[in-house]
Amino acid sequence: MATITTKEVIQSSDVFTGNVHACVTLVCFVDYESVECARLNKVLNQILSDYDGKVRINIRHFPMANKHQKAMKAAEAAVAAAQEGLFWPMNNILFKNQKALGTISLKHYAKEIGTQNKRFLEQVINGIYAWQVREDLLEGLEKGVRSAPAVFLNGELFNEDICLETLSKKVEDFL
Repeated sequence: MATITTKEVIQSSDVFTGNVHACVTLVCFVDYESVECARLNKVLNQILSDYDGKVRINIRHFPMANKHQKAMKAAEAAVAAAQEGLFWPMNNILFKNQKALGTISLKHYAKEIGTQNKRFLEQVINGIYAWQVREDLLEGLEKGVRSAPAVFLNGELFNEDICLETLSKKVEDFL
């Protein structure tokens, strides 16, 4: 009788970009079709550059399916890419191409960032990582998130305008 081995799935909550030992942690709930989330992603990339080694970012998924039909599958594609350590490149390419998030495009982006998973498209189509995206969504709701983007700095909800100036000031306060 053959034994089935299962590989443990890397949770979204365990995927960080930046210095894993940084004293400032940003946890951001995003929707890949949201224009505001795409703006936030640009700000986050700048924060990573400006505060190199001093911040870490954790992206959580908050697809607003009532407005954005392709956000769920895009989030699943990001989780799939995270399994190969390619979350941040996938995250960036999804925001760069947020008007083209169909499943065939997702497969193309996966190849473009260098995924080796031959079953990537099949896994996204079959919703293999849908439960992870749902867990992020439920956690966001428990924390009071009602729409994306939502940003938490060291556990505190950031209630100001999400722009480079205000976010940088708050990061400075924590440093």
